Amino acid sequence: MEIAVKINGEQHRHDVEPRTLLVHYIRDTVGLTGTNIGCDTSSCGACTIHLNGESVKSCTMFAVQADGEELLTIEGLAASVNATDGQMHPMQEAFRSCHALQCGYCTPGMVMASVSLLEENPNPNEQEVRQGLEGNLCRCTGYHNIVKAVLECAQGGAK
Repeated sequence: MEIAVKINGEQHRHDVEPRTLLVHYIRDTVGLTGTNIGCDTSSCGACTIHLNGESVKSCTMFAVQADGEELLTIEGLAASVNATDGQMHPMQEAFRSCHALQCGYCTPGMVMASVSLLEENPNPNEQEVRQGLEGNLCRCTGYHNIVKAVLECAQGGAK
Protein backbone atom coordinates (compact mmCIF):
# COMPACT_ATOMS: atom_id res chain seq x y z
CA MET A 1 0.00 0.00 0.00
CA GLU A 2 1.16 3.53 -0.64
CA ILE A 3 1.19 5.82 2.38
CA ALA A 4 1.98 9.49 2.79
CA VAL A 5 3.03 10.84 6.17
CA LYS A 6 4.63 14.04 7.38
CA ILE A 7 7.56 13.29 9.66
CA ASN A 8 9.31 16.13 11.44
CA GLY A 9 7.75 18.56 8.99
CA GLU A 10 8.87 16.69 5.88
CA GLN A 11 6.47 14.82 3.60
CA HIS A 12 7.26 11.13 2.92
CA ARG A 13 5.52 8.82 0.46
CA HIS A 14 6.36 5.11 0.25
CA ASP A 15 4.94 1.74 -0.67
CA VAL A 16 4.80 -0.44 2.44
CA GLU A 17 3.67 -3.93 3.30
CA PRO A 18 0.38 -3.64 5.23
CA ARG A 19 1.89 -5.52 8.18
CA THR A 20 4.90 -3.17 8.57
CA LEU A 21 4.99 -1.70 12.05
CA LEU A 22 5.28 2.07 12.23
CA VAL A 23 8.55 1.81 14.17
CA HIS A 24 10.10 -0.26 11.37
CA TYR A 25 8.82 2.17 8.74
CA ILE A 26 10.38 5.11 10.61
CA ARG A 27 13.71 3.35 11.13
CA ASP A 28 14.13 1.18 8.04
CA THR A 29 12.28 3.04 5.29
CA VAL A 30 12.66 6.67 6.35
CA GLY A 31 16.04 6.14 8.05
CA LEU A 32 15.32 7.92 11.34
CA THR A 33 17.00 5.59 13.81
CA GLY A 34 16.54 7.69 16.95
CA THR A 35 13.26 5.87 17.54
CA ASN A 36 14.46 2.69 19.21
CA ILE A 37 13.03 -0.82 19.14
CA GLY A 38 13.11 -2.23 22.63
CA CYS A 39 10.54 -4.98 22.89
CA ASP A 40 8.02 -5.01 19.97
CA THR A 41 5.30 -5.63 22.57
CA SER A 42 4.56 -2.06 23.77
CA SER A 43 6.07 -2.83 27.16
CA CYS A 44 9.11 -0.55 27.18
CA GLY A 45 8.29 2.72 25.38
CA ALA A 46 11.67 3.06 23.63
CA CYS A 47 9.76 3.63 20.37
CA THR A 48 7.60 6.50 21.65
CA ILE A 49 6.88 9.23 19.09
CA HIS A 50 4.18 11.87 18.71
CA LEU A 51 1.34 11.19 16.30
CA ASN A 52 -0.67 14.34 15.65
CA GLY A 53 0.66 15.69 18.93
CA GLU A 54 -0.17 12.61 21.00
CA SER A 55 2.43 10.31 22.51
CA VAL A 56 2.22 6.80 21.01
CA LYS A 57 4.37 3.70 21.05
CA SER A 58 5.16 3.21 17.39
CA CYS A 59 5.45 -0.57 17.77
CA THR A 60 1.72 -0.71 18.55
CA MET A 61 0.49 0.41 15.15
CA PHE A 62 1.02 -0.34 11.51
CA ALA A 63 2.57 2.21 9.17
CA VAL A 64 -0.61 2.17 7.06
CA GLN A 65 -2.55 3.43 10.09
CA ALA A 66 -0.39 6.57 10.02
CA ASP A 67 -1.30 7.37 6.41
CA GLY A 68 -2.12 11.07 6.16
CA GLU A 69 -0.94 11.79 9.69
CA GLU A 70 1.81 13.96 11.16
CA LEU A 71 4.62 12.36 13.15
CA LEU A 72 7.29 13.87 15.35
CA THR A 73 10.35 11.83 16.27
CA ILE A 74 13.28 12.62 18.54
CA GLU A 75 15.22 13.88 15.51
CA GLY A 76 12.66 16.63 14.92
CA LEU A 77 11.98 17.57 18.53
CA ALA A 78 14.40 20.52 18.78
CA ALA A 79 13.15 21.99 15.51
CA SER A 80 9.57 21.74 16.79
CA VAL A 81 10.39 24.55 19.24
CA ASN A 82 12.48 26.46 16.68
CA ALA A 83 15.79 25.57 18.31
CA THR A 84 18.72 26.51 16.07
CA ASP A 85 22.47 26.07 15.85
CA GLY A 86 22.63 22.80 17.75
CA GLN A 87 20.28 23.88 20.51
CA MET A 88 18.19 21.17 22.09
CA HIS A 89 14.55 21.05 23.06
CA PRO A 90 14.16 22.15 26.71
CA MET A 91 13.37 18.55 27.70
CA GLN A 92 16.52 17.27 26.00
CA GLU A 93 18.51 19.96 27.80
CA ALA A 94 16.92 18.98 31.13
CA PHE A 95 17.86 15.33 30.55
CA ARG A 96 21.43 16.43 29.81
CA SER A 97 21.77 18.79 32.75
CA CYS A 98 20.18 16.38 35.23
CA HIS A 99 22.18 13.37 34.00
CA ALA A 100 18.90 11.60 33.24
CA LEU A 101 20.45 8.94 31.03
CA GLN A 102 22.79 6.07 31.48
CA CYS A 103 23.00 3.69 28.55
CA GLY A 104 20.71 6.02 26.57
CA TYR A 105 18.57 3.34 24.96
CA CYS A 106 15.32 4.47 26.58
CA THR A 107 16.17 8.16 26.32
CA PRO A 108 14.48 9.07 23.00
CA GLY A 109 11.21 7.43 24.02
CA MET A 110 11.46 8.77 27.55
CA VAL A 111 12.06 12.32 26.27
CA MET A 112 9.14 12.11 23.83
CA ALA A 113 6.82 10.75 26.55
CA SER A 114 8.02 13.46 28.95
CA VAL A 115 7.29 16.24 26.45
CA SER A 116 3.79 14.84 25.96
CA LEU A 117 3.33 14.59 29.73
CA LEU A 118 4.14 18.28 30.19
CA GLU A 119 1.81 19.24 27.36
CA GLU A 120 -1.01 17.49 29.24
CA ASN A 121 0.10 18.59 32.71
CA PRO A 122 2.49 21.57 32.62
CA ASN A 123 3.10 21.60 36.37
CA PRO A 124 3.19 18.00 37.63
CA ASN A 125 4.41 16.88 41.01
CA GLU A 126 6.83 13.98 41.42
CA GLN A 127 4.09 11.37 41.76
CA GLU A 128 2.33 12.62 38.61
CA VAL A 129 5.59 12.41 36.65
CA ARG A 130 6.19 8.86 37.85
CA GLN A 131 2.63 7.86 36.94
CA GLY A 132 2.80 9.66 33.60
CA LEU A 133 5.94 7.81 32.59
CA GLU A 134 5.03 4.38 33.94
CA GLY A 135 4.68 2.98 30.40
CA ASN A 136 8.31 3.80 29.63
CA LEU A 137 10.99 1.58 31.12
CA CYS A 138 14.60 2.38 31.94
CA ARG A 139 16.57 -0.82 32.33
CA CYS A 140 19.42 1.07 34.01
CA THR A 141 17.00 2.30 36.70
CA GLY A 142 17.74 5.96 36.08
CA TYR A 143 14.26 7.00 37.15
CA HIS A 144 15.35 9.39 39.90
CA ASN A 145 17.20 11.66 37.48
CA ILE A 146 14.56 11.25 34.77
CA VAL A 147 11.89 12.50 37.16
CA LYS A 148 14.23 15.29 38.25
CA ALA A 149 14.71 16.34 34.61
CA VAL A 150 10.99 16.43 33.89
CA LEU A 151 10.34 18.50 37.00
CA GLU A 152 13.21 20.86 36.10
CA CYS A 153 11.84 21.32 32.60
CA ALA A 154 8.35 21.95 33.98
CA GLN A 155 9.76 24.68 36.22
CA GLY A 156 11.53 26.28 33.25
CA GLY A 157 15.01 25.45 34.49
CA ALA A 158 16.21 23.80 31.30
CA LYS A 159 15.55 26.63 28.89
